[in-house]
Amino acid sequence: MTEPTRCPWCGTDPLYVEYHDNEWGVPVYDDQTLFEFLILEGAQAGLSWITVLRKRENYRKAFDNFDPEKIARYTDAKKAKLLLDEGIIRNRLKIESAVKNAKAYIAMKKNGEDFSEFLWSFVGGKPIDHKHKTTGTVAASSLESDAMSKALKQKGFNFVGTTICYAFMQATGMVNDHIQSCHKYNSSRRGK
Repeated sequence: MTEPTRCPWCGTDPLYVEYHDNEWGVPVYDDQTLFEFLILEGAQAGLSWITVLRKRENYRKAFDNFDPEKIARYTDAKKAKLLLDEGIIRNRLKIESAVKNAKAYIAMKKNGEDFSEFLWSFVGGKPIDHKHKTTGTVAASSLESDAMSKALKQKGFNFVGTTICYAFMQATGMVNDHIQSCHKYNSSRRGK
């Protein structure tokens, strides 16, 4: 059986292929899943996504399945324990950021703001299809990610620069950056 054509970035690593085929570029509307991706994209800063992907299950255990209510209450002792956890990226600023972002997320909820609607508003509520023929035309940021980054920072989030926001938008299907020859291109356009 012939392997389908995929975006070249995922290579042949089974974990990466699985992620590419079943998650990357699939529109996500669930608040907690979006929060998870935002935290993981921030954790990735300066590293490759495969590094984070390999640690994702450990992150889910260490960070209470990305429950913002629980993360917002992390004590200094809990954060110190996370710094010793070899299953995650042990970076003090990134751990502090997860707590800060959980608090900002909760503040939005208390103000009656829907996290998913807020994030999707930067793309007009539906995926932007970039119709890339090659990966060489895929950007690292956009006007939409610039605006998302600025708005998230104003709400108290951090580790949400424009490049992180753009990677987040790609991962959660807000933009379809599968190349046109990729077998996932058309299904991502339809939101599947």
